[in-house]
Amino acid sequence: MMYERVSSALGQRPPKISHEEMRQRQRDFCSKIDSQSVAIITNNPVSIRSRDTHHRHRFNSYLHYLTGWHGEEGVAVFHHDGDWKCRLYVQARDVEKETWTGRRPGVQGAIDHWPVDESKSRDEMEADLANILTAADSVYHIQGLDTVVDGIVAAAFDEFLDPREILDEMRVFKSTGEIALMQYAADLAALAHIEAMRECRSGMGEWQLQSIIEGCFLYHQSEWAYPSIVGSGDNATILHYNENKDPTRNGDVVLIDAGCEIDGYASDITRSFPVNGKFTEAQREIYALVLDAQMAGIEACQVGAPWGAMHKATSRVLAQGLVDLGILDCTVEEALGEEFNGPYRQFFMHGTGHLLGLDVHDVGGGRQGDNRPERTLASGMVLTVEPGLYFGAWREDIEIDPKWAGIGIRIEDDVLITEEGPVILTAKCPKQISEIEALVGSN
Repeated sequence: MMYERVSSALGQRPPKISHEEMRQRQRDFCSKIDSQSVAIITNNPVSIRSRDTHHRHRFNSYLHYLTGWHGEEGVAVFHHDGDWKCRLYVQARDVEKETWTGRRPGVQGAIDHWPVDESKSRDEMEADLANILTAADSVYHIQGLDTVVDGIVAAAFDEFLDPREILDEMRVFKSTGEIALMQYAADLAALAHIEAMRECRSGMGEWQLQSIIEGCFLYHQSEWAYPSIVGSGDNATILHYNENKDPTRNGDVVLIDAGCEIDGYASDITRSFPVNGKFTEAQREIYALVLDAQMAGIEACQVGAPWGAMHKATSRVLAQGLVDLGILDCTVEEALGEEFNGPYRQFFMHGTGHLLGLDVHDVGGGRQGDNRPERTLASGMVLTVEPGLYFGAWREDIEIDPKWAGIGIRIEDDVLITEEGPVILTAKCPKQISEIEALVGSN
């Protein structure tokens, strides 16, 4: 029932990024490098979990961005041979190995189904690359992902250029196709959060809430974009808590930070709600303050605004609230401090957001709160807005009224920057107090 309910509200899954769009990305990338250069984009390595068991492989975002390749051990090489060519080295077909670990596209499959000019077996890569690099003046390469390629490059060049300086800026601005995938990922994550709220009961395990959300992801051919955070009570005051091993307790707030991937594109949502469906007065005051700060941060997400505008907007609201509630005994300006690094940061330790895309903490900019005067918000960016307040009872570095102890609240949405103003991609996920109290435990 739960999964069908999500499916009926989700809508049709958008298509993957087209080969035409990837070809245009390749042309744009190559136009920014010299024709006497070679660019090599490698895949993420396979990671051992234990002995002969591996973690599920996740493709390298740069390789996927340029070629869509999602198999293991792919290597894309861009070289100029009268014109720019993209050659993809892949694992050769091998019936014996494929019987154990799954079918491979092989060389012909790569040519037939991926936007590349040429494909060859990795068995030929070492000799090929050595010849290509001998004729080149420079090479673009990300070191540390593929030891074989690292060795080939090091034998040919003492120094190399970093393609991320070009690709990061390209990836900042999302196309119509990318936005459609991110909207679907946002919708799926929002609906999964709703189901966790519906099913929540006092005493339920953090791991059980995690399983509801991640079960929704898997059922819809998705997976988590980052390890889910499900922290109840004092666990909600630990920013990257992900043990998810404790039972919830009547009277606690539970904080869930969970998002999924659709064809590599991430969503990232945080919601905080009372496990028994009713905020206490203290919880309600902190929640309302964080929500006001978030709305101010979203409103600051305007084309042309400085990178740090939304962090300053959320910080001012939080500092004012902390003073008004008597948690800080000072003026608002004293609470903010120089360069927004005052005593309010005892309770709001992180930035307000980050860019979002093929990586959950996407490339092309620091987190909100970083001093990046060169970056301004522009149409096509997608970022998170996620202020929070955390009053850990376990902390020895703060003194607070016991009524605040153990409250951790974060509210996070994914926001698309447009010329008409910010668009909340995760708007399907409730966050008003009345909505949450009506929803929690309602199933």
